[in-house]
Amino acid sequence: MKQRAAELRKEEAGGTGTAKKEREAKQCVEAIEALEGNDKQIAELLHRVVAEEAPQLDPKTWYGFPSYAREGKVIVFFQPASKFDTRYGSIAFNEGALLDDGEFWPTAYAVLAVSDKFEAKLRGLVRIAAG
Repeated sequence: MKQRAAELRKEEAGGTGTAKKEREAKQCVEAIEALEGNDKQIAELLHRVVAEEAPQLDPKTWYGFPSYAREGKVIVFFQPASKFDTRYGSIAFNEGALLDDGEFWPTAYAVLAVSDKFEAKLRGLVRIAAG
């Protein structure tokens, strides 16, 4: 919560437009660079996949997590395992993601390791979520 409050204070003080987006993108990259091991590999892959599959999403941080937003609302984010000392990190999608599939669908995915199969699935999910 403290991290999110700090992010909001920075947003309020940081103005709007291109400069704000550039600052938020830099903070996202810094959050990824601060990670280690498997968390860093997953976050780097998500960053690359979003840049290639959904360049309309803006990189930023959300509760200190690398995240990607459409019109200021976070669509997809990575929650590192190291943040909560859990067995796996997760890639999750918020309400604005266009993943609706009937009455029931997943919004978060546990990630143990980077692989070609995982990357292919992630690319498809990001493409659909971004619209």
